[in-house]
Amino acid sequence: MQMARRNYIINTIKSVFEKFGFMPLETPAMENLSTLTGKYGDEGDQLLFKVLNSGDYLVELVKIRHEFGKFLREQFIPELQQQKDPDNYFNSVIESLAKKTNPSNQEIFNSHYLQKLQKKITSLIGELNSKKEEFDKLEKYFLKFFQNNDIVTNQILSLVDEELESKKTLPLLAEKGLKYDLTVPFARYVVMNQHDITFPFKRFQIQPVWRADRPQKGRYREFYQCDADVVGTDSLVCEAEIILMINEVFDQLGFDDYTIKINHRGILSGIAEVIGAQGKESDLFVAIDKLDKIGLEKVCDELIDRGISQEAVEKLKPILKLSGNIQQVLDSLTNLIGKTAAGQKGISDLTEMFDNLKSFGLENSNAALDVTLARGLSYYTGAIFEVKINNVSIGSVSGGGRYDDLTGVFGLSGTSGVGFSFGIDRLYDCLEELNLFKENTQTFSQALIVHFDEDSMKYGLTILSKLRSNGIKSEIYPDQAKLKKQFGYADKKNIPYTITIGSEEMKSGKLALKDLHSGEQESLSVDEIINKLKGK
Repeated sequence: MQMARRNYIINTIKSVFEKFGFMPLETPAMENLSTLTGKYGDEGDQLLFKVLNSGDYLVELVKIRHEFGKFLREQFIPELQQQKDPDNYFNSVIESLAKKTNPSNQEIFNSHYLQKLQKKITSLIGELNSKKEEFDKLEKYFLKFFQNNDIVTNQILSLVDEELESKKTLPLLAEKGLKYDLTVPFARYVVMNQHDITFPFKRFQIQPVWRADRPQKGRYREFYQCDADVVGTDSLVCEAEIILMINEVFDQLGFDDYTIKINHRGILSGIAEVIGAQGKESDLFVAIDKLDKIGLEKVCDELIDRGISQEAVEKLKPILKLSGNIQQVLDSLTNLIGKTAAGQKGISDLTEMFDNLKSFGLENSNAALDVTLARGLSYYTGAIFEVKINNVSIGSVSGGGRYDDLTGVFGLSGTSGVGFSFGIDRLYDCLEELNLFKENTQTFSQALIVHFDEDSMKYGLTILSKLRSNGIKSEIYPDQAKLKKQFGYADKKNIPYTITIGSEEMKSGKLALKDLHSGEQESLSVDEIINKLKGK
């Protein structure tokens, strides 16, 4: 039943995406961590699922550490004692290590990890040299220290251990991660296939994503997203169409009480400028985004903790309390931030977007301009959206926005895009909480063939073949059983019709078609049954 309901949601969304000209696409479950990190803000990066490199890599690192220690004791320290220029000597050591190690180890000895270790060892030698001035016989002190190879080796290996435990060595252990959302992998795909796709490129994607979060109601470690994005155009018609698609999907699913919150990153940047928090936009966005969860006072406390002045916070409070219809809020914003370049851009974009909605004939679109909406993802640059179904315990079920240069980080700059996503699992919870699932969402078969004996069952197989060849989802009860059991099977599977076949039906060719919901029964030929089930 759950899969049937989920498929109902997915098929509804998919049909709307296709209606608006979006093409299907899939990207791999795993991406390089370098692709994912830095796109979702600090909090998002912490929720990335890292995938360990294949093989028992930690054991391999222990072996390499042992090899490195042996090398330090037997070769590096003795030779270092004779060097007047440790920095140049270290470079030659790296080349020597690369030649002596097997291919699986060579990557580590040539990695950033060993390069950083060089700096630490050089720093250690520098400290020793600086201490020479504290002794009368400098050369004797220096030689005495380095004559004890074990002491120096242990100090250097302690630096190795610090490096292994630090986040800087993460690429040695995990180079890949499970995708956090569908937008960043899509941007990477666009760049890799830029010469093979037609811009503006419209795609939809329905796949699972992963967050290293604590599972609870409305929050999941693995969940499905349904994305629709347009890349390669600055047109604000795209933003208006996003609102149209949200309205159409919700209308088909049966939601009528919901709010599409809309804001613009330019408005938020303009607010940051007028309150004197320029340069702190990222901190401002992250804190404001929590307003509906933790309240105004705690948001203000967090802003102060993030280094925003008390004066700026006091100026922010009345702005966050702005209310009224869309035009009223736009007028208030024009007075407050209309002189800032970012504010002007945000107000102009939203005004044009709402004008486009009027041209589409959709003035009452459940949309509301909310200056407190920030959305924490760091790649948004323009209009942003978030959808909340009212009177349910679940949070937002959809969101998105414009990103002007997300493809730029992968090598294709100046390509603007905009998109949004539905969360399948949250939509499922909302439909269930509001009891909006339709009975037919759980129906797989339109008709069940019911039979009395083996002869009528064989006759039923020929009828089944005709039904299926005409596109009617149907099945036959596979065993010899009492009629009560066969009808019970149809009832439990929510199959709306049964076709009963006995000796009389086989002789006359008129079969008993019963509507299990109304209880009505008709005697019809196979062709008449096919026309009825197909709605002709």
